[in-house]
Amino acid sequence: MRKRIKIWFHSSSGSNIREISIHKLFLVFLILFVVTAASGLGYLGYDYYRLKTLSFNTSTLTQTIGTQQNEIFSQRSQIQTFAQNIELLKKQVDNLSKLEGKVRLIADIKKVGNSSGFIGIGGLPENELDRDLPLEDRHNSLIREMHEQVNQTAIAAKQQILNFDDLIKQLEKKKNLLASTPSIKPTDGWITSNFGYRKSPFTGAKSFHSGLDISNQVGTKIIATANGKISYAARKLYFGNLVIIDHGYGKVTKYGHLEKILVKPGQTIKRGDIIALLGNTGQSTGPHVHYEVRINGLPVNPLKYILN
Repeated sequence: MRKRIKIWFHSSSGSNIREISIHKLFLVFLILFVVTAASGLGYLGYDYYRLKTLSFNTSTLTQTIGTQQNEIFSQRSQIQTFAQNIELLKKQVDNLSKLEGKVRLIADIKKVGNSSGFIGIGGLPENELDRDLPLEDRHNSLIREMHEQVNQTAIAAKQQILNFDDLIKQLEKKKNLLASTPSIKPTDGWITSNFGYRKSPFTGAKSFHSGLDISNQVGTKIIATANGKISYAARKLYFGNLVIIDHGYGKVTKYGHLEKILVKPGQTIKRGDIIALLGNTGQSTGPHVHYEVRINGLPVNPLKYILN
């Protein structure tokens, strides 16, 4: 058996014939080498293509993840904004509840049945939502709490509507009483002394202040805080120029230290009518009006009878 293979080459341009003799093992090795090299190049080409595709997909995925993270941060920021709005809504409903209570106090109208639908002070949930939660943290618990407090606030708001409906119906029945109930400030100015015990500016001893001192410039207008009839309009020892209005229903208001009195005893007046000018008469340390509210002869805190 021959171990070599002869190959003849014939050129078309001439008559020469060339002969090449190749060992069989070498030919087999050459063929295997060519096949292996072709396979390797094919694999490298495929691997390069696969890496290129993977790199492109990775880049696209990275952009998608970045976009989704931005959307998540934006959504969590919106959640925190909603939490702030919920807190604001809770405070507004709470303020309505307090206003209702103040109106009921002034009008002497008791609440019938259940009070506010809230839990805690004024019925509102006392725990505040965590509005400062980092955007990187999960907001699942915040969302759950928001849902709970929105539901509670909605229930409370519905109850508050019922309370106001009941209040309005009762107010309609008490128009005359309300018109005769002090409910506004007698003048613009600054409160310099509140109702209750204080250190006397004259003796330095502890004494009871039966009204509210409101300071302003001399000549500032003083108005009646409710409908009524002038029962006193003259000078009186410590109060200086003094006006007393009898509003009926056991309600009386006093206005002291006036510069000038503009009404007369027996005169009927309405809430908002000008009755005097602010002054510094009587026992006074500066321009102000001493304003008192008395119910059945007893002084009460005027601040409870000021809605504006």
